[in-house]
Amino acid sequence: MTTRTIVIGAGIVGLSTAWHLQERGHEVTVVDRAGIAAGSSWGNAGWLAPGKTIPLADPSLWRTGLVSLLDPDAALRIPLRLDPGMWSFLIRFAAHGTNRAWDRAMAALTPIDRIALAAYDELAAGGIEAPVREGPYVIGFAEAAQSRGFEREIAGAVRHGQDVPLEKLDEPRELAPQLSEQVRHAFRLDGQRWIEPGPYVEALGAAVAERGATMRLRSTVVDVAAGGPRPVVVLADHEHLHADRVVIATGAWLPALARRLGVRTRVQAGRGYSFTVPVDEPARHPVYLPFQRIACTPYEGRFRIAGTMEFRRPDDPPQPRRIRAIVAQARAMLTGIDLDDRRDEWVGARPVTPDGLPLVGATRDPRVFVAGGHGMWGVVLGPATGRLLAERIDTGRTPAEIAPFDPLR
Repeated sequence: MTTRTIVIGAGIVGLSTAWHLQERGHEVTVVDRAGIAAGSSWGNAGWLAPGKTIPLADPSLWRTGLVSLLDPDAALRIPLRLDPGMWSFLIRFAAHGTNRAWDRAMAALTPIDRIALAAYDELAAGGIEAPVREGPYVIGFAEAAQSRGFEREIAGAVRHGQDVPLEKLDEPRELAPQLSEQVRHAFRLDGQRWIEPGPYVEALGAAVAERGATMRLRSTVVDVAAGGPRPVVVLADHEHLHADRVVIATGAWLPALARRLGVRTRVQAGRGYSFTVPVDEPARHPVYLPFQRIACTPYEGRFRIAGTMEFRRPDDPPQPRRIRAIVAQARAMLTGIDLDDRRDEWVGARPVTPDGLPLVGATRDPRVFVAGGHGMWGVVLGPATGRLLAERIDTGRTPAEIAPFDPLR
C-alpha cells in the first residue's frame, strides 16, 4: 500500500526530503505558502562548505553580542525592542557561547557534515542537472591578526574529524581579482563546493514535480491536526488534506505548526541580506571576508554579496540600513565591482536554534516529522537531511547522523 506524505515547505530541506521519499515509493504532496525556493533557499550565498558548517555560538559571542546592541551596523544585529520570546532565545543562545558547548555541538554536526557533499552527488546521479561547482574558496583579511578566529574555527573542524585543506596564498588576486589591495593576508580553502541556490532549488522542485508529486504552491498551512486516525493538514481556506505522514520543513516559521506537537525548542529568525553586482572581470570562485562577515559567490554572470545576522521576526520588513552596512564594509575589501548597481536585494530568515543544532525527526505524534533549524547551513545540509529523514520515516530507525537533532530534546 502506497504511503501518502505531505511535505510542508518547498525550500532545499523540504524538497530534498520529498525527493528521497519518492525514491522510497511515497506518494508526495508539497505545500508552500509562496513557491519553490521562495525563502532562505533563494538569496543565500550557495555555499556547500562542510568545513565551515560549525556552531554559530562561540566564546567571541560575548564580545560581538555587546557590539551588536550598540552598533546598528554591526555584522550581528540585535535590535533593542520589547520581545520576550527573542530575549529568551538570546539568553539560551549566549549560554552556548563557550568552548565546551562549541565542541559538543561540533561533535554532533560532524557526522552529517561528512556526508553533505555525497548527498549532492546522489541527487546529481538521480537526474538533478543544475551544476554543483568545485572550489576553491578564497579567504581574505586586511592583516594576519584578523585571521585568528577563522583559523581557530577551521582547526576545530579538523579536530573533530573533517578534512579541511587550507593553504596560505601569496597572490590571492590570481584566483579572485575582486579582492582589493587592502587584502594583504589570504588563504585558499579546498574540499568545498558551491551552487547558484535559486536555479538549483528550482531544478530540484521541477524534478520532484516531474516524478509525480502534487505541488500545492501559494497555499498557506495554518495547522497540522494530529491524534486522529490520520494527520490532517489544514489550509487557510479551510481545506483539509489527509495523509499518512507529514513533514514540516518551514524554516524560521516552523514553531507555528510544530509547537503544539511537542517541539519546544525555539527557532529564531537570523535574517541575512544579499544582492548582486556586476564585475569588471569574471568571478570564478567564492570569496569570504570573515572579519567583515561577508560571503561572495559568482551568480548568473554577476557577483552575489551576502552577509549579516539580524535577529528579528521572520516577517518583519527589510531594513535598508543592513544593505548599506554590507556595502560600506565591502567597499574597502573589494574592487572591480559596481556596488551602486545592486540588483536582487533580498532578506531571508534563516532558522537558528539556541544550541546550534537542527531539529530533525519525529514529533510527539510519530506520524508527523520536522526538518529545520539549520541556521546558516540549510543549503549545505539540506540534501543529507532529506535522505536521512526519509530513511527515518520509512523504516522507523533513526540514522546516527541525525540522532543528536531530536526535535523533542
